[in-house]
Amino acid sequence: MTKVRSKRVWVGSPPALRGLGRVAFSLRYEYEAPLPAPPFVVAANHYSHFDSPVVGAGLRLPIRFLALEDLFGVNRLLDWLVTGYGAIPTPRDRHPVGATRTALSALEDGQVVGVFPESTRVSHWGVLPPKRGAAWLALRAGVPLVPTAVIGTGRVFGLENKLQRHPLRVIYGKALHPDTEDEHALMSKWSDWVGSRLADHPESEAEGPRRAFWAEG
Repeated sequence: MTKVRSKRVWVGSPPALRGLGRVAFSLRYEYEAPLPAPPFVVAANHYSHFDSPVVGAGLRLPIRFLALEDLFGVNRLLDWLVTGYGAIPTPRDRHPVGATRTALSALEDGQVVGVFPESTRVSHWGVLPPKRGAAWLALRAGVPLVPTAVIGTGRVFGLENKLQRHPLRVIYGKALHPDTEDEHALMSKWSDWVGSRLADHPESEAEGPRRAFWAEG
């Protein structure tokens, strides 16, 4: 039943999100190269709860994001949305064995998996070092990794969860192929690419101190 609902949600909601985003937030999408055919991994920076919807809407493909278990059980509507989009529950404080298996299975089935390497929302790029999970999945499954820069969502709906008007932009980079890379090299390329795109839009980050919603240790 969840798979059927997920397909219906992904058919109907992306066009609506793109239209609403253009009207309310001047949402723009940029594609530096054609997207690869599924399966592949999408890895994006993470400012806001808006990141998953706007990244998914621009792909025009169903995408299964790894989502922290904290999101589940907060309220019924959020649970309905998160499960309806096919999110993969991921624990915060222990090794994500089950989530990893589910993500690999999704890639083997020809699906797209989305990862936020910072693992939590941040106010500014560079607050937390990226984890290597996205690169590991791409290498293990033998699929491309598409670097993605999300710009402006931290101002629109950042850590304070207050809605504001600000232009939004999502940039999809040329796919990184893991054929001859290791996890460190692949994530270094991802980080350099995202950092360079965000540096072109310094006004898009939230005002105030640099912080993360959740910082381990």
